Amino acid sequence: MNVLFLTLLDFQTLEESGIYTDLMREFVNNQHKVYIISPTEKRKQQPTKLINKGTYQILKLQIGNTQKTNMIEKGISTLTLESKFQRGIRDYFSDVKFDLVIYSTPPITLQKAVSYVKERDNAKSYLLLKDIFPQNAIDLGLMKKTGAKGLLYKFFRAKEKILYKQSDYIGCMSQANVDFLINNNPELVHQHIEICPNSIEPQVIKQDENNSNNIKIKYNIPTDKTVFIYGGNLGKPQGVDFLIECLKANKSNKNVYFIIAGSGTEFNKIQSFLDQKKINNVQLFSQLPKEDYELLVNSCDVGLIFLDRRFTIPNFPSRLLSYMQASMPVLAATDSNTDIGEIIEKGNFGRWCESGDLQMFNKHVQELCSNNIRKVMGDNSRLYLEENYTSKHSYNIIMKHFK
Repeated sequence: MNVLFLTLLDFQTLEESGIYTDLMREFVNNQHKVYIISPTEKRKQQPTKLINKGTYQILKLQIGNTQKTNMIEKGISTLTLESKFQRGIRDYFSDVKFDLVIYSTPPITLQKAVSYVKERDNAKSYLLLKDIFPQNAIDLGLMKKTGAKGLLYKFFRAKEKILYKQSDYIGCMSQANVDFLINNNPELVHQHIEICPNSIEPQVIKQDENNSNNIKIKYNIPTDKTVFIYGGNLGKPQGVDFLIECLKANKSNKNVYFIIAGSGTEFNKIQSFLDQKKINNVQLFSQLPKEDYELLVNSCDVGLIFLDRRFTIPNFPSRLLSYMQASMPVLAATDSNTDIGEIIEKGNFGRWCESGDLQMFNKHVQELCSNNIRKVMGDNSRLYLEENYTSKHSYNIIMKHFK
């Protein structure tokens, strides 16, 4: 099969690790011809180019700036995505007849590019639903359904419905996502909506006590405490206010140490809080060398997940997989609509509390200070990953429709 993958993720090779690169590598390993459009933002000043790797090709398409920019530029760049992607397909892949086009949300504004490939090549389409927009913006108060701002919501909601309708199959991250999509879009063919979870090709993580101690010493992290790590985006969706409450509540806890490593719109809020309160058992990192970050994650004891309590859509953060790969138990504080907590506790590889429930969060922190409990949950975490969340699983879910 000739497979076209459309993404906003910026990468140069499938040798990189990630939920999309690992999945596409699985297609390549199964003898499919894979063509990828992976954009690069205008600020990098890199012209559009085609990278031919033999078994796959990556079109590095120059687009406008959509990250770390003002709302006006981001809006314009987002709205022009589909025309740029369509032009890239026409200019660089005119001689390729695609059998399958795979794409992910965000964004929902690739609809015309998908439609172009379907009509031109009679291709089938598969949507990897990673983000339910614009409802997530409504949940966080960034958009409204009424008034002047309601016009923007109606525009994006119409685009969303068209994208769903033209997708032959929709793969959701969990059962809660499937249920939400069906309940809010009853016109869709329910049989075409299924679970196709976030997944990776698990790497073998060699636990080396010397390396773990060395990386901790390098960054002044105690080696005699239970180390909780949060790694990833620090924005509105993460409910940073509750994260700050948790750090404040544990400032006198001599058994624990917290590492927050990431970037985003709420980073400065956390930095200001730590500067003012002088908390000694927390470190905040905006950026670490990739090698150091991976070694640090693999040297910590518990992985943290935070989501804003206002969400009505069931998010399922992919950072869960990096914790599971490192055989780490997980402590998640989220809204009550996602089923990530239910899955974590059912698989006995961590604990969950509702975002805002400080008492329960602290109870779980104390429980996870036990070496024996962490060992059992850590082993379960890795096992659950290998049995449910590998790129091979996702590949088979998609391909069962085309055999």
